[in-house]
Amino acid sequence: MPLDFTAIDFETANSSPASACSVGLVRVRGGEVVATAGWLIQPPPGHDEFQEWNVRIHGIQPQDVLSAATWVEQFDRLCAFAGADVLVAHNAGFDLNVLRRAAEATDMSCPPYRSLCSLQVARKTYQLDSYRLPVAAAAAGFAEFSHHDALADARACAQIVIDAARRHGATDVFALADALSLRVTSPAAPALERAVA
Repeated sequence: MPLDFTAIDFETANSSPASACSVGLVRVRGGEVVATAGWLIQPPPGHDEFQEWNVRIHGIQPQDVLSAATWVEQFDRLCAFAGADVLVAHNAGFDLNVLRRAAEATDMSCPPYRSLCSLQVARKTYQLDSYRLPVAAAAAGFAEFSHHDALADARACAQIVIDAARRHGATDVFALADALSLRVTSPAAPALERAVA
């Protein structure tokens, strides 16, 4: 199997995991980026307050999403982009939880996505003082990007997995997970987590 996956990154409006206000998506086929997409999202009602801490992190203001698609309006587009791919994210538990919780908040049925965490991949691939996304991405040859821009973060995350697969001689995400004694996770029950951004 080739190295195929979709990298995903969410930014959130507040501490609720359901408060998605931006998404970035990067499709990888055969170890190459073949498509990217990113857009702003009106967070689900009841999860749509923008907290100062989150705004300071990603710079997205409430007025920025006024004309954006709602979570419900953009959900099919997001799922169509991801298809049946394994989703890769830096701290995948956070991003997959945002996806599930925002879907739950709007009575949408979330596809049973599998995932691989690029943070875990980076920890097992590089010797670094920090495994924050900018540091790990730089080790993978992807430096100087706009951290906390969802699309830029998804692109950085994709590069970590592409580089790690090359270094470990892995032909797909499952072989990479095996080589690093990690696992591609199956869908899990929603966890109660505090969203950071």
